[in-house]
Amino acid sequence: MKIIAWVGIKGGIGKTTLSYNYGEWLAKQGKKILFVDLDHQSNLSQTYEVYDQNGTVGDIFNGNGQQVKIHHVKDHIDLLAGDMHLDDIEATIENNPNKNMLLYMWLADNYDPLNLDQYDYIIIDCHPDFSIATKNAIVVSQDILSPLTPSEYGYNAKFNLEERISEYKKEAIDYTTRKTFVTANLWFVANKIKHNTNSSHNLIKALKAEREKGDNSCIGIVPEKELFNRSTLDRKPIVEMAEDPVVYKKQRKFFDDINTVFTTITQKL
Repeated sequence: MKIIAWVGIKGGIGKTTLSYNYGEWLAKQGKKILFVDLDHQSNLSQTYEVYDQNGTVGDIFNGNGQQVKIHHVKDHIDLLAGDMHLDDIEATIENNPNKNMLLYMWLADNYDPLNLDQYDYIIIDCHPDFSIATKNAIVVSQDILSPLTPSEYGYNAKFNLEERISEYKKEAIDYTTRKTFVTANLWFVANKIKHNTNSSHNLIKALKAEREKGDNSCIGIVPEKELFNRSTLDRKPIVEMAEDPVVYKKQRKFFDDINTVFTTITQKL
């Protein structure tokens, strides 16, 4: 089982859209997926029309972990629903010395009772911040994926996130062994890339320069496409859109590009 967190400290970068479509793509490959919605906006949960606020991820953090419900939303895909009050819950546990390890402990306690080893991937969609819930996701993950968008602040978010995680590695340690609990690999995915804008060209140029210096942390480039951006709103993932022969013929290059990106990401992780 591999645990992946989609993380970003800037909003509007397509994190939930990528989480959703990557998980759906993996499910189409026959993998069994458990989504964990740690964004208190709960957009991923709402994409699957799960609005239930009982047994949400909030119960992992408020001491009622035994009440958490796993929703079976479609073939090969289950979901731990987001909690609209997760930010309020985070505020109440600010002084809890174990606050950043609560998801870790919940997974350990429920690995056998909930048969979590049935999943090939656990995919965590985080809120765009570096809050308690996000730190919990980072601790349990083997890989972190973060979208980069073509803007000055979007690109700078790469360095901000690298610095925050580096600092967190020093903070989240086992005091008996002095080893960090943060062991995830950090990867980036360039998102919303347009072929005819200077901002997109500059981002790709900057990433190319980094690769030439040995930084290969950017492992995918997703082109800007409205049908991709709307997939969560329309509750229809890209892999299902591609099954329509007419739509596929019209958007063949885009569908093929997405398949290549997701294949590359999977091979890298």
